[in-house]
Amino acid sequence: MKRTRRISAGIAVAAAAALALSACGSDGGSGSGSDGGEPKGAVAMSFAGLDIQIWNDMLPFMETIVTEAGYEFVTDDPKWNAQTQVQDWESWIVRGDIKAIMGYPVQSDAMVAVTQQANDAGIPVLGYGSSWDGVQAAVALDHEADGKLAGEKAAEWIEENYGDEQVDVAFLGWPDTDLGRLRGKGMLDALKAADLNLDITEHKTLSLDDGYAAVQNQLNAVPDTKVWLAIANDPALGAYQALTDSGVSPTDESMLLLNLDATDAELEIIMEPGSFWRYAYIAPARELAEANARMLVAAAEGEPVEDTTVPVTEVTSENAEQFLLANQ
Repeated sequence: MKRTRRISAGIAVAAAAALALSACGSDGGSGSGSDGGEPKGAVAMSFAGLDIQIWNDMLPFMETIVTEAGYEFVTDDPKWNAQTQVQDWESWIVRGDIKAIMGYPVQSDAMVAVTQQANDAGIPVLGYGSSWDGVQAAVALDHEADGKLAGEKAAEWIEENYGDEQVDVAFLGWPDTDLGRLRGKGMLDALKAADLNLDITEHKTLSLDDGYAAVQNQLNAVPDTKVWLAIANDPALGAYQALTDSGVSPTDESMLLLNLDATDAELEIIMEPGSFWRYAYIAPARELAEANARMLVAAAEGEPVEDTTVPVTEVTSENAEQFLLANQ
């Protein structure tokens, strides 16, 4: 488990850096425009928790665009507690200088009342990844379609490599959010539609450590598991670490690891020739961040905003490096 702790520590450092980033928004130059003028106010970004690496990767890109537009950039870390997120938003509303709020809620229905409070105060609310009552527009991902795309690729690989043979599959999901539930539904529906001989075991995973533990539990129960599917990158990275720590070769031809989302850490593994981490379906962190920041600035300026969908792209060893460079 030592290597797992080292990776987890890196995520913690990234989260701390993201929090520091929000604090620097109140310092003299961070909220001023590129022309050095007076700050126009602030905009806020609220992810459900800062233990998700891709969200930490997005924040610096967002801050650059927001501050160049003349706004302070404010963030929080609700730590997956819906009430904490509501309280954070309430504090932003009474600040008096927040011009727009964007969020990925811990629970969408829990944010309806505070969203109305923001609207009543003249603060537009935007969604990331999902929408709910009172949201003006959202940067959306079609979670179910993305999951279906990933599930279809997994089914294709299984059929090509195992045919009618029974295959044990570990599914690393997270049904407690809209994103996790819909991605999981799309992926599992695609596997079911393929009509293969699959024995699927579902594990509830959110973090890297969850993914590591899920592999340990799965291998104890079903030692010959060959297919590992995850709805997010952190549990997938934990799964990869656990599998290689257990003695699986990084280029095991009989193994498939496939997931949605990827940061540089995952891309560096996928790009290795012959890696059993064969596929990821991603919208690059920079692309997501730019879409978020542009919508936040437009809403803060009082401009009309509308839903934007960021599609995912299939990443393999052949094209992973270009996405790695795109996130720099």
